[in-house]
Amino acid sequence: MISKRWRTSERKYGVLVQRDISIPMSDGTILDCDLFHPDAHGKFPTILGVHGYPKSWQSAPAIPRGVYTGGYPNGQSQVGDPNFYVRRGYAQVIANVRGSGKSCGRHANYDSREVEDTYEIIEWIAAQPWSDGHVGMFGISYASITQQQVASLNPPSLKAIFAPYGYGDFYRDKYYHGGILSHVYLTSWAKNFRAVSWSREKLGDEKYDEAIVELLRNEDICVVPTLVKALQNPGVGENPFVVDILINAFDGPYYEERNVRYHTIKVPSYVGADWGCFGLHLPGAFHGWENIKSPKKMVIGPPIQPDRPLYQYQYESLRWFDYWLKGMDNGIMDEPPIRLFVMGADEWKTADEWPLPETKWTPFYLHKDGLLSEHEFWPNEGGSSYEDNPFVPRGKITFLSPPMVENTEVIGPIVLNLYGSTTDTEVLWFVSLLDVDPQGEERLLTKGWLRGSQREVDPERSKPWEPFHPHRRREPLTPNQVYEFGIRVIPTGNVFRVGHRIGLRISSADNMGEVKTTLEGRAQGHLWRQAPSWVTVYHNTEYPSHLLLPVTKGNIIGSYMSGGKIPYVPLRY
Repeated sequence: MISKRWRTSERKYGVLVQRDISIPMSDGTILDCDLFHPDAHGKFPTILGVHGYPKSWQSAPAIPRGVYTGGYPNGQSQVGDPNFYVRRGYAQVIANVRGSGKSCGRHANYDSREVEDTYEIIEWIAAQPWSDGHVGMFGISYASITQQQVASLNPPSLKAIFAPYGYGDFYRDKYYHGGILSHVYLTSWAKNFRAVSWSREKLGDEKYDEAIVELLRNEDICVVPTLVKALQNPGVGENPFVVDILINAFDGPYYEERNVRYHTIKVPSYVGADWGCFGLHLPGAFHGWENIKSPKKMVIGPPIQPDRPLYQYQYESLRWFDYWLKGMDNGIMDEPPIRLFVMGADEWKTADEWPLPETKWTPFYLHKDGLLSEHEFWPNEGGSSYEDNPFVPRGKITFLSPPMVENTEVIGPIVLNLYGSTTDTEVLWFVSLLDVDPQGEERLLTKGWLRGSQREVDPERSKPWEPFHPHRRREPLTPNQVYEFGIRVIPTGNVFRVGHRIGLRISSADNMGEVKTTLEGRAQGHLWRQAPSWVTVYHNTEYPSHLLLPVTKGNIIGSYMSGGKIPYVPLRY
């Protein structure tokens, strides 16, 4: 494929396959990989994918299909199609991390030893007779995170990574959204591994056992059978992994060891995700873009899970590798570094920086009777309350803007500055941003979370549009006292079309029935409070709760209380 500014390596090779190749690690552990190689003599650049799932999932000859189309046939295929890259002059290695597939050892959930393993695999590849010494990495999810982790160590032979769909903050992006445990995803995902306990090694047997006893006294945890089973059998199967997350309920050394150190990455990096993955990978794209200082690009796609084995990004990744591994002048680095799919408009937008320079940060205030508006408060507006009770349907409150009178584009980070109280000593905030059409149909755009007792904000690491919560401790609430909560809402990109409303829903649980796809479902399944309470959201001149939205187009003269269409009234003479 050749044009003035767009070309890639030619498709001209056959594919040779070698299975079950052993790679020795420096500590004596043997890792397993498969090698796919062009049917020609010579040395080739290599694309590496490192993952933690059964190896047969990664290179099975399967028709590309999405993860959720009638089963799970090739849903975990995360490292691309070897037939694609190899036919275009690359070797490809697909390797299992320790404690997965046929690799030896025990799995410790992306720990520092696993990152060292990936480093050693890269340099092992560079020393092979079929390698030209240039290694790139490709893959999403597990295979994306391993790329970004090892890129922070800058192995000499690693020349580029293509790593969309990778969370980087293990505490905030995956296990504890806003400090609230995401237990359903934790327990289902952990089943893939032969786990070893990080916490038992760090704490010692006595303190480890004491921590488990204390967790079994937690009434919010004890209503979840899978968590109780793991705590009662902490050494069985994947349970050490689950117990590690439960013991490490605050951000700290466990997560710091695993988090991506973006600021040390010198390797050219391609990051991204899609708008629908706000419960897992989407935040990592923006963490990466903001903190990686090497040559970089970012793409945020429509809220659709890519078909596996990920052919939607094959040509883009091929151009990336052709440029950085083969030195091909294909113009990829002359193009805008950011591409964003805009929902509602259903078209792409390019940019040079994030947040977008045209952003107009606009407060939409929460008003009485469920109104969401740019207007200041009227006298005596007070607040709105709901009941959070495990024995009856959980309460919620919804605020809607007037219908948009012009197409209004919202792209970027979002924060809800909320003033609230509870009759309990704890409150869990679950926030949903909705696009509501003229018929009242809701489309979930994104979510935010915050455990009230972990409301502390670090001013040094916060931005006006993105509060940073250290999540190092809990400060119980005083019942009926009003507190300010800065709730980070995961970024989105959407056009609210004429006649549509901006919707904001606030609750203390995630069972609101908003989720329509499994992709969105990754943001579900959190712990709920078992102690009944009444929760109040205040919205008045003293407590000005508001949603800060990044308006990037439209809303020039704001929303209209009347909808902009006053009915005709005949004049009387």
